[in-house]
Amino acid sequence: MSDGMERTTLVTGASGFLGAHVVAAACARSQREGTFSDPLGPLVVAQTRSPALLAPRFTTPRDAAQWIETELLDGGAERLLDRVRPTEVIHCAALSRAAACEEDSELAQALNGVLPGLIAAWCQAHGARLIHVSTDLVFGAEDAPKGGFKETATPAPVSTYGVTKLAGERAALSAYPDTTIARLPLLYGNSGGRGLGASDSILEQVERSESPRLFVDEWRTPLEVTNAAAALIELLDFDHPGPIHLAGTTRTSRYDFGIAVLRAMGMPEPEARAEITPTLQSDLPTKAPRPKDVSLNATLAQTHLTTPLQSLKQGLTTALGE
Repeated sequence: MSDGMERTTLVTGASGFLGAHVVAAACARSQREGTFSDPLGPLVVAQTRSPALLAPRFTTPRDAAQWIETELLDGGAERLLDRVRPTEVIHCAALSRAAACEEDSELAQALNGVLPGLIAAWCQAHGARLIHVSTDLVFGAEDAPKGGFKETATPAPVSTYGVTKLAGERAALSAYPDTTIARLPLLYGNSGGRGLGASDSILEQVERSESPRLFVDEWRTPLEVTNAAAALIELLDFDHPGPIHLAGTTRTSRYDFGIAVLRAMGMPEPEARAEITPTLQSDLPTKAPRPKDVSLNATLAQTHLTTPLQSLKQGLTTALGE
């Protein structure tokens, strides 16, 4: 950011599971810098393609951010950037449902693969800081080594989602080498009653008296969503070009994760195990290929950021507000 330039933070995909919490974290940061005459502090702009009135708001006050409804494709991103003139951008928008990416690979490539390069080019030309949100699913063709994938590991995705997200990483870095690529794992936590994220989706199924089928042979390093949002905000002030992994400190199977979620809600372990069906990947065909183990090593972030990346137990405590 140029000296003397007033800060404006743009968050794309702001009505998504992660994006809504990033907006809240950005607003909290701005309010810490607020004054009596300007209590909200530097401007936070939240982009959404859905009606802004329906977007989840985790901010206090509710209207702490400026919400803009717009599409990002077909020149929409450039028009938004020219209108807002942000000094920093956290790019969360993506086609993130793996099945949807398999069904419409062209849209996945446009949103996940091409758009990050266009945003990065604008940020490069205007001296804006860029955090591009990516995923652990840029890995998967081989299982993670002991301790998880480090940033230096060679990506090898197995799904269209992972392939297009990797293309987006490369497009962003090609257009703007100073871009920070924040790779995130499976996220969980409060979705505002929408059944999104790894934990709320399980709780919603159990509430409907369904028995979630969770894999005993798929391993991740899940992170609570507000923890992820706080780390992304801190990255804005951490000069790190290229990838950095933000992940929880607990490596767990999807099945054990589900048990932990129900146990954190106060359910006795025998009841929790009765609610969830342990399943092998080979027993449940899915629309998108699934990797076995894309656990991330977040030592770099843990070393340089003050935001502590939480264990599963800590994160579930945060998510439940206890």
